[in-house]
Amino acid sequence: MTAAILPMTAPDAPTVSRLAETVWRHHYSGIISTAQIEYMLTQRYQPALINEQLSNPDIWWRKLVLDENIIGFSCCMRTAIPGQLKIDKLYIHCDHHRQGHGARLVRDAVEILRKNNLQSLILTVNKHNRNAISAYQHYGFEVTGDSIVDIGSGFFMNDYLMTLNFEHWNA
Repeated sequence: MTAAILPMTAPDAPTVSRLAETVWRHHYSGIISTAQIEYMLTQRYQPALINEQLSNPDIWWRKLVLDENIIGFSCCMRTAIPGQLKIDKLYIHCDHHRQGHGARLVRDAVEILRKNNLQSLILTVNKHNRNAISAYQHYGFEVTGDSIVDIGSGFFMNDYLMTLNFEHWNA
């Protein structure tokens, strides 16, 4: 069966929150500390926060559905820079990696960008997240800078800033 990308709705928030917990605990355990994983899950993936963001016209949450199950999600948002869209979240359950779902979510972000007359697409990715960096490079993103952000409680995000090069986009 083909996966579908659909706008997320309020009833999806608890499922996406649980999926984020599964994905983060599996994927980030060798990249950041358990304490930082738990802190970031609490900070970013509570159903109430997701539902609050669903009402913001500058934030687009999407769910990736396969056989009526949510297997992934993304969240894009306008940045403070005019014309810029950021893929803030893009996660797929590990059982569904390497099946083209990431490329589909990137294509969806490009559609959001075009429908809203935006010009650039960026994202940040942990500098030690080699698989994600490689995938994003495959989709046409290039490392364009560093992003080190204090997220509170003594934790930092140490990321690369990546920008989609539309001339080389092959997703």
